[in-house]
Amino acid sequence: MDAKRAIELAIIANKVRKHALTGVYNAQSGHPGGSLSIADVLTLLYFEVMNVDPKDPQNPDRDRFVLSKGHTAPALYGTLAERGYFPVEDIAGLRSIGSYLQGHPVLNKIPGIDMSTGSLGQGVSVAGGMALAAKLDKKDYRVYSILGDGELEEGQVWEQAMFAPHYKLDNFTIFVDNNGLQIDGDITKVMNPTPIDEKFKAFGWNVIIADAHNFEELYNAIEAAKACKGKPTAVIMKSVKGKNVSFMENNAAWHGSAPNEEQYNQAIAELDAKIAELEAML
Repeated sequence: MDAKRAIELAIIANKVRKHALTGVYNAQSGHPGGSLSIADVLTLLYFEVMNVDPKDPQNPDRDRFVLSKGHTAPALYGTLAERGYFPVEDIAGLRSIGSYLQGHPVLNKIPGIDMSTGSLGQGVSVAGGMALAAKLDKKDYRVYSILGDGELEEGQVWEQAMFAPHYKLDNFTIFVDNNGLQIDGDITKVMNPTPIDEKFKAFGWNVIIADAHNFEELYNAIEAAKACKGKPTAVIMKSVKGKNVSFMENNAAWHGSAPNEEQYNQAIAELDAKIAELEAML
C-alpha cells in the first residue's frame, strides 16, 4: 500500500470516529472506547479489502463481515454510512425509538449487516460457519470478523477456535481488538487471556501481530492471510481504546459512557484537527 492511500484511509477512519461519537452523544448511550479502537481496520476492510457493493448489499458472492463485539456498532455504522450503505445523517438517531440503528447490529434491518450480534462469542462463531458454508458451496468469498480481547473470556470463542482450523478455513480471518481494557478494567486483572497469540497458535491458527492503527501493517496482515493455505488467520491487533481522542485514550471509563456536550465538542475538535493534519499531507 502506498503512503498516499494510507493517508486517505486514515482520513476516512477519523470521519468514522466522528460519526461514532455523534451517535453515542445524541443517544447519551453507547460504547465509544472500543468503537474508536476499531475504526481503522473497519475502514481498511470496507474501503480497500472486501468485495462489497452498497448498491447490492445481498450479493451472494460478496465478502462477509461479522462484528462479534456488537456493542461497538457505532463504528460499524459510521463505516457503512461513509461507504454509502445509508445516509450519514441517520447516525444521529442511534438507539432512539423508531431508528433502525439500534445499540447492536441487526440483520435484515440495516443495509450491509451480515449478522445480528451482541451476545459475545456468538458472532465470531457464526462467522466461522459462514466460512465453512463458502467451502461447502465452493464459493470464493472471504469472511472477516472482529472480536474484543475481553470477549476471549467467552468459552464459545475457544470452541470456534478449535472449529476453524479443524475445517481448514483459510478463507476466514479474525481480528482481535487487543486494547487491553474491558468494561471492568485491565483484561489481565479481570480474566487474563494472555498470551493471546500463543493460544491461537496452539489451536492451529496462522497468527499475525499487527498495529491496529497502521494501515500498511494491517493490509500486509490481510494479504498474508489470503496467501496462507489450510489454516484460518488470527490477526492480534495492538490497539488503543479511545484512539485519537486524548481524554478517552487508554481509559476504561469510556468503554460504555457517553460524552457530555463539552467533552463531545472537544473530541470532535481533536478529530477535525487530525483530519486537517492528514489532508495537508496529501
